[in-house]
Amino acid sequence: MAGSSGSGKTLLARAMPGILPEMSIEERLDVTRIYSVADQLPAGTPLIRHRPFRAPHHTISHAGLVGGGNIPKRGEISLAHRGVLFLNEFPEFGTRVLEVMRQPMEDRIVTISWAKGSLTFSANFQLIAAMNPCPCGYYGDSQKPCICAPALVTKYQKRISGPLLDRIDTHIEVPRVDYEKLSGDRLGESSDSIRAHVQGARDIQHQRFSNNGSSDIVCNADIRVGEIRQFCRLQEEGQSLMRAATSCCA
Repeated sequence: MAGSSGSGKTLLARAMPGILPEMSIEERLDVTRIYSVADQLPAGTPLIRHRPFRAPHHTISHAGLVGGGNIPKRGEISLAHRGVLFLNEFPEFGTRVLEVMRQPMEDRIVTISWAKGSLTFSANFQLIAAMNPCPCGYYGDSQKPCICAPALVTKYQKRISGPLLDRIDTHIEVPRVDYEKLSGDRLGESSDSIRAHVQGARDIQHQRFSNNGSSDIVCNADIRVGEIRQFCRLQEEGQSLMRAATSCCA
């Protein structure tokens, strides 16, 4: 999510857990094991029932984010397994810190190697990142002018590498919200209602994969190449669109 300061990016991200589907018993056990081994299981909570939401500060080290140390410990991406990893002020994170996430985002695991051996941790998380469009935070804002030089804006935005951006599926502009909308009495759809829609979609996915013997696949995001060929066959109109897109990019 990219937008000017005060547009509500952080609020939107922190509302995400309210619409996430319930964890299955397998997911709960998986997450509970991770927190138990990391000695972060809350007192009096033998089983974690809610999806993790991790929001580390941008000063975190790459070992703190991905894992590592003299005695390798799980990082934030592993503690966010089956939940959400929220990185606010995305360009403020160190370049090395962000780049080490590229492989875990693709493989959904992270392998930590050191002199005595290696460890592999689960890291199947949903990344939500938020950033201002420039250092002052108001580039492109409808009301407050930006005071940054164009070169500075470009340099700031290029702190996020292309390969990392390519691994983020959805890019959203979050514009400033007018006071009239903020102060109005109209209520939007509740989180409970949206969550019911999300849960319904997740139930369909679970049924689809369990019927085909793919018990290790929980949702669409987990499917591999074989399942893509099986479940995501394009109709002729889709084939034509992809053919045209490929020809334009060649």
